[in-house]
Amino acid sequence: MNYLIGIDVGTSATKTVLFDENGAVIASSSYEYPLYQPHNGWAEQKPEDWKAAVLATLKTVKEKSGVSAEDIKGIGISGQMHGLVMLDEAGEVIRPSIIWCDQRTGAEVEDMLKLMPRERWIEITANPPLTGWTAAKILWVRKNEPDNYARCRHILLPKDYIRYVLTGVFATEVSDASGMQLLDVPGRCWSEEVLRTLDIPAEWLGRVYESCQVTGQLLPEIARAVGLSADTKVVGGAGDNAAAAVGTGVVRDGRAFTTIGSSGVVFAHSSQVTIDPKGRVHTCCCAVPGAWHIMGVTQGAGLSLKWFKDNFCQDYVAEAEKEGVDVYDLINRDIDKIPVGSDRLIYLPYLMGERTPHLDPDCRGVFFGLSAIHTKAHLLRAVMEGVSYSLADCNDILTEMGVAVDQMMACGGGGKSPVWRQMLADLYRCQVKTVHQSEGPALGVAILAGVGCGIYGSVEEACDKLISADKCCDPAAGDAEQYAKYHELYKKLYVNLKDSYKELAAMPS
Repeated sequence: MNYLIGIDVGTSATKTVLFDENGAVIASSSYEYPLYQPHNGWAEQKPEDWKAAVLATLKTVKEKSGVSAEDIKGIGISGQMHGLVMLDEAGEVIRPSIIWCDQRTGAEVEDMLKLMPRERWIEITANPPLTGWTAAKILWVRKNEPDNYARCRHILLPKDYIRYVLTGVFATEVSDASGMQLLDVPGRCWSEEVLRTLDIPAEWLGRVYESCQVTGQLLPEIARAVGLSADTKVVGGAGDNAAAAVGTGVVRDGRAFTTIGSSGVVFAHSSQVTIDPKGRVHTCCCAVPGAWHIMGVTQGAGLSLKWFKDNFCQDYVAEAEKEGVDVYDLINRDIDKIPVGSDRLIYLPYLMGERTPHLDPDCRGVFFGLSAIHTKAHLLRAVMEGVSYSLADCNDILTEMGVAVDQMMACGGGGKSPVWRQMLADLYRCQVKTVHQSEGPALGVAILAGVGCGIYGSVEEACDKLISADKCCDPAAGDAEQYAKYHELYKKLYVNLKDSYKELAAMPS
């Protein structure tokens, strides 16, 4: 039997899973680490924490499994997208990574638009300049930390830093590189025009691979430390959303998924390059060679619910500990008793600004319609509904672009909630399904590793063999009509508050 490992370097934790070649989970391990917010709108993590997490979880799954090292053929790596990792000549980390949800780079985005028209950015990178993406972060460091910039010799994404740790290779792959704003997305290679325009040395960037290509093998000292073979291959892997697509079988036209993790994503596969000229959704290379995906992103999806739980739900946490259950199960139990629309309470999930459809780093979270009748359960339901409205915004744009979706899968932590899935089915007005396999990105990159190692003939073939549907949620007609009305009001609120957000952002902190 052959075995494969999938590593998912997430925002809150790294999860490493060992699978057999039939997709069965043999062993898994998770390792959490902190998020640092030195200033409002900033978000950083230490790459050294990711390194410690990956090495620890690799060692744990090997020890727990009892599988021979020689039978573990390949490793795939998934990770949070857009983060900036800067290394010096010796390969040492220069500063903490500025990660995906950081919103400090508004001025740098304006600088990029002065250097090249917005339309040209979209033609080359398939997206307008964005505050959360890597290119603007590089410019921010150059402007604000010139000493750190002068030391820089290598620029990597979070998962590609882990590749360097494991293999000593500086490389990336097309799906994650698409989110740097440096890649020619239609051409699937670095853009010489963009690098020249931004004056970023091409040699700082690693070689670009397809997601299922082998990029290297484990360094002998790493193999010894974690109990694996130095012959174990490491493939390109994928950004977290592209990996989740493979892990849920979204690898053909007509298929899409919604994931609710820290951020939320509506993601559709496309065999053709389809670009929104308004730049509201993101087009990237996907993990299937020669194909692309379109995705809308909600910055504060699961992050909104976790923020509310951490700050205002100590009673739920205590009850969950006492009963030995998941705190989110208790939350779902209570909000299921609250009617659709949360008794006229609407939440805007803009805790970290927003990407789709507004591209606005200055917008912030709002409870609208709050009254004395509302309880904590009302606010919790409103949070989940607000995230769902934002995800419906994303789905509406895909429909407008002519992307026909006949199968919507749900994944991520929020996708496990039957209440949240029902909200999505009502707002999308289509079936929302889950897959039997629950490992998402980790399974996706393990599949990519299997293709790279020759265990599977193609990504599509592997998904047909390994992925199967589980639960299915149909829209409820009456609730869908009610949600449609609330969604229309939700969309008006941003328009009404847009100027006020700018005024608030200009105020002294």
